[in-house]
Amino acid sequence: MAEPINGDKTLHQIADAFKNLANTVSDSQSSEVEVAPFSRACSLISPLFGSLGIAFKFAEMDYVAKVNDLAEASKSIQTLNSLIDRDVQANSVRNSGSRTRNLLRVKRGLDMVRVLFQQMIVTEGNSLKDPASKAYEQALAPYHGWAIRKAVSAGMYVLPTKEQLLKKLNEDEASAKIQMQIYASASEALIQYIDKLFVSRNLGTDW
Repeated sequence: MAEPINGDKTLHQIADAFKNLANTVSDSQSSEVEVAPFSRACSLISPLFGSLGIAFKFAEMDYVAKVNDLAEASKSIQTLNSLIDRDVQANSVRNSGSRTRNLLRVKRGLDMVRVLFQQMIVTEGNSLKDPASKAYEQALAPYHGWAIRKAVSAGMYVLPTKEQLLKKLNEDEASAKIQMQIYASASEALIQYIDKLFVSRNLGTDW
């Protein structure tokens, strides 16, 4: 499911895909996000986790598996709304492996990348340690046990530099910042949309 990082401007693909999803959300109050384009957009993020090295290996494996499951779901379920409703009707929302649960996990991955990009835009220097640490602490750490948090913390010392990451993404810094900002804004709108889907059904998002 994960797209390879190559010369086709991964950040541009990510920015475009999420901008299109955000436009869907903002076009009308009754608009619905379809599972297929959502899972395709999310799959474009997968290589980013891999590019961050051992610190995010667990997050990468978890994220990729859940995005793949949503892609599989898109063959029979059209919208995120109906995906959640199926689990609600089956009383299986919080079951391990439920698609609603997987959607919540994927959303947190998107949020982590959003914070990472925002921090990369405003942080001077070539180190990714502070941006990555803040992104992990904000989006994922509250839901991870001690062992995973410890492993991530250790991995922060072997992150690639900003320069190395941008080279993998075939981007220069000026262009990358533009695409990162587009993604950060678009994903925030999408994350808020998903949160509303959960809150409107009294499911909560803190589990």
